[in-house]
Amino acid sequence: MSRRTGVAASALRYYEELGLVGSVRTGGNQRRYPRHMLRRVSLISVAKRLGMPLSDVKDAFGEVPMESTPSHADWQRASRRWKKTLEERRRAIERLEHELTGCIGCGCLSLKACALLNPDDALAATGAGPRRLQDVAEDEEFADDEQ
Repeated sequence: MSRRTGVAASALRYYEELGLVGSVRTGGNQRRYPRHMLRRVSLISVAKRLGMPLSDVKDAFGEVPMESTPSHADWQRASRRWKKTLEERRRAIERLEHELTGCIGCGCLSLKACALLNPDDALAATGAGPRRLQDVAEDEEFADDEQ
């Protein structure tokens, strides 16, 4: 599997530990991966390139069987789940891009640029980090949920 996919054997063991892939053991205690695991490992590689957490991949694979070759319908369900996750990430990136055009990383931590928007660092009382960006993201998530 490692040679075929280009994924290190240690990574394959890790994916197996997380429940993302499965293997069977030979009499000599070697791992053997069923052929249908190639697709799973390839999709994990793509997800990593996109910066997706393995927990999101695991969620997408949630109903895709590991013990038998998945059907077309199984992969379609996984695809719909993954698409939803990717759309959410795309919207978050677009929100960040929009905010960055006004102020690089504005979390009202800039004493000069944000003196009017965050006098005396009042937003510090609401928590650490970029508070205004988090508020925008939460507002948009709430609006998306209502639709």
